[in-house]
Amino acid sequence: MQPEPWTRRQIADDVRRVGVRPGELLMVHASLRAIGPVAGGADDVLDALTEAIGPGGTLFFPIGARDDWGWVNERPEDEREALLADAEPFDALRTPADPDVGALAEVFRTRPGTTVSDHPEGRFAASGPLARSLTDDVPWDDYHGEGSPLARFVDGGGRVLRLGADPDTVTVIHLAEHRVELPSKRRVRRHRRVTAPDGPTLRVVEALDDNDGIVEYDGDEFSEILGDYLATGRAVVGQVGGANAELIEAADIVRFAVSWMGERFAGG
Repeated sequence: MQPEPWTRRQIADDVRRVGVRPGELLMVHASLRAIGPVAGGADDVLDALTEAIGPGGTLFFPIGARDDWGWVNERPEDEREALLADAEPFDALRTPADPDVGALAEVFRTRPGTTVSDHPEGRFAASGPLARSLTDDVPWDDYHGEGSPLARFVDGGGRVLRLGADPDTVTVIHLAEHRVELPSKRRVRRHRRVTAPDGPTLRVVEALDDNDGIVEYDGDEFSEILGDYLATGRAVVGQVGGANAELIEAADIVRFAVSWMGERFAGG
């Protein structure tokens, strides 16, 4: 039997019970499927989150960018320009979110009042008083490192709300990859066709390898880090709709991840 849909008010009340406060700087990772049916769909979930943080709060989503030409960056560098000649250029305002981040992030991207960062790899969306300060002037290379929207969020006291998201979905750990001191870290060069004032152009992005990991590791380090962190009891856990929820201090899990990777990756 199909359960009654959750209401916006029920979702907002659940979010408050987990510990979300007015004025919060809040990054959200959510699975609409895990939350379950909501009367007003994704918009009601976003309205509930906005209600919980109030007018002084800021919502922050990692949204990435859909890239049907990502396979080109698996080819030799001297072949990529020709292969990308007909690729749809990335446009910060028009390119959909990466499908892997979930439907809620794409709905958030298109809502009135949402601002997005102009980067084809590490793109974020935000709404609220801190939106512009989070999303403007993104570093082109090492877009998850110091000076990035991610670093601004973490250093600004942000918290992460996970609502039924996959265990490997903890974007702030990418900042820990930059902050951990290791003998070497794996880097990548990616070619992207992007929108520019004079028409589409090809640009090269250099960054830590945020797809296959900064070192060779036999396991899923992001899932393991999250599991070990939750085992410390430092996150607030609860239920939002039908989803298991975790509310995490971003700076705390980044410090934890730096230590975790430092211990396991030092010989990499």
